[in-house]
Amino acid sequence: MASHVISVRFVSGFVFGVTSGVAALKLYLYEEQKTDSGSSVHRLIERFGLPQTGAETRFYMNHVLSYDQTRRTPRWVQEHLSTHRLLGQANRKHCRFKPDPSVPELFTAHNEDYLRSGWSRGHMAPAGDNKISEQAMAETFYLSNIVPQNYENNAGFWNRLEIYCRELTQRFGDVWVVSGPLLLPQTQENGRRTVCYQLIGKDDVAVPTHLYKVILAQKDPSADSLALGAFVIPNAPIGFDRPLTEFEVSLGDLERMSGLTFFPAVERRELLKNLCEEDSCQLMDFKRFTLYISGRKVASARTLARLEKIMTELKDTGITPDQYLSDLYLEKKRELAEKEEREKKPEP
Repeated sequence: MASHVISVRFVSGFVFGVTSGVAALKLYLYEEQKTDSGSSVHRLIERFGLPQTGAETRFYMNHVLSYDQTRRTPRWVQEHLSTHRLLGQANRKHCRFKPDPSVPELFTAHNEDYLRSGWSRGHMAPAGDNKISEQAMAETFYLSNIVPQNYENNAGFWNRLEIYCRELTQRFGDVWVVSGPLLLPQTQENGRRTVCYQLIGKDDVAVPTHLYKVILAQKDPSADSLALGAFVIPNAPIGFDRPLTEFEVSLGDLERMSGLTFFPAVERRELLKNLCEEDSCQLMDFKRFTLYISGRKVASARTLARLEKIMTELKDTGITPDQYLSDLYLEKKRELAEKEEREKKPEP
């Protein structure tokens, strides 16, 4: 039908003379070009489909991500935190790292890639943010949510940053967090800038040079209560003497580094408050962090011997248990003693 209409336009143009005919010819060629480029040519190009990158948005129970099929890691992972959503009894002891069933086998990482690689499996959406349900926590152990991460960084500075994000919910009503890996260039002696990164395992999982985290916090529904902080963290050990503010970057700089636009629905992003000016951006110090980790170990202890070892290790650091840890220890000790007593009794 479209080609028939165009032909009528072309023929009828000549009825009004040469000038009109030229104008009609131009109109015909324009219409033909527009029609072909917008439909038939595109349909021909797309006849057997366009390449799929795997970067399409993937939705899980409590986080959303975009996956990089080339590097076998996420490009970004986004979460929403609130005091309510951080509640729950889900326990990571029931979770196992495994390939994401939604990622084609050809493009997924495997646990064997990380085995003896020297790198830990680092969550982008942390398990600690997903106590709301067993499913939500289990999905954070999909390897689509994992990057190769320096162990000390994963268990130390990055862990403290994740805790800080959770603590923000006590001072802000809602907190959105985007996390992901970066491959940043290094400047050589000759001044040339190159990107160099390690690959691990048979699947060539890319080891990021850095990790980023963007935090958007809101105290109340008004737009002027939004505060944002963007941070780029080296994928390396970081001690307690280095503050989070040392790694703060502008949102624009991070967007240039990552090729991503964060929180695009926020209007007038240039007017957002600075999170580190609105809040402390203060991570746990050594004492508080040690007590926190000891508390987690005590809660998960399965034998009295293990429980006593945890408390001995804490004593060796020179840190005295606070009231919370002391009460937790006594409760756990009673629980494990009763358990071991039951196990000693012969079955009737």
